[in-house]
Amino acid sequence: MDPDFLNAFTQPSTPDQFLTADVIAKGEKRKLIKPTSSNNPKLEELKLFLTEWINRTLKEEHIVIKSLEEDLYDGLVLHHLLENLGSLRLDVEKIALTEKKQRKKLSVILEVVAKCLQLEENQLKWSVESILAKDLLSTLHLLVAIAKHFEPTLALPPNVQVETITIEVTSVGLKTSNAVEYITENKENIEAQSKDDAFDELFSCDPDKLDAVKKFSDGVILLLLIGQLEGYFLNLRNFFLTPASTMEMLHNVNLALELLAEGGLLNFPVNSEDIVNGDPKAIMRILYCLYSKYRTKEA
Repeated sequence: MDPDFLNAFTQPSTPDQFLTADVIAKGEKRKLIKPTSSNNPKLEELKLFLTEWINRTLKEEHIVIKSLEEDLYDGLVLHHLLENLGSLRLDVEKIALTEKKQRKKLSVILEVVAKCLQLEENQLKWSVESILAKDLLSTLHLLVAIAKHFEPTLALPPNVQVETITIEVTSVGLKTSNAVEYITENKENIEAQSKDDAFDELFSCDPDKLDAVKKFSDGVILLLLIGQLEGYFLNLRNFFLTPASTMEMLHNVNLALELLAEGGLLNFPVNSEDIVNGDPKAIMRILYCLYSKYRTKEA
């Protein structure tokens, strides 16, 4: 069992630490932020950013929060936030003093959020119970989703990830599993998607002019280009200068991909068969890796 998990039951509790086993029902699962991530600078940056965003948004209503999970669990701040951002009128009491009323209020609020964001139940990363239990992970996911929907230009801190542990109480004891979870979008994935979109646009505009990239499909020109740019000589015994079969072409392409990966130029998976089959998009992405590194260097 993870030692961090065991330590959490003996150390003083904080909002970011685990719940004790006696509050997790048998068969229930809880996903929580591990203590090892509680002092993550990026996580702290996101928490501060969201806190200041809420305070700025609700300034005219004289609402000031200090702790996301402690100040949002009863639904009051979420109620004001949604009314302010989305001009929504929620048919619930402004102040819910009992747990029963808070649960009912949160249920209405989160149902409205799901409808606004057009999310199915299985897509939700929060629940009435998790928000009511002051779960930081769920609260962050909820606020990020609301911010992205109602203020899409808001510059949320990117690449915020945390280590999580999922706890399940079974008939034989506690079952745990660890994972890394992104709370805000991975900027590298976004940039990769943007490149994909750019390539799609390029090919739809004038696909005929891109037939020339198929000359790289046997790997020969690609290997020579890599050697020239990276400044080393490729022994002719290591590849086929005039490949006569698909197998020899695959050998050349695989060697080229290995060289790119070793040089830190390839940061996404590539199917060598796509290159050999002359897939223009696959070839262009490989060439773009080289272009990105050497475009600023003098000829």
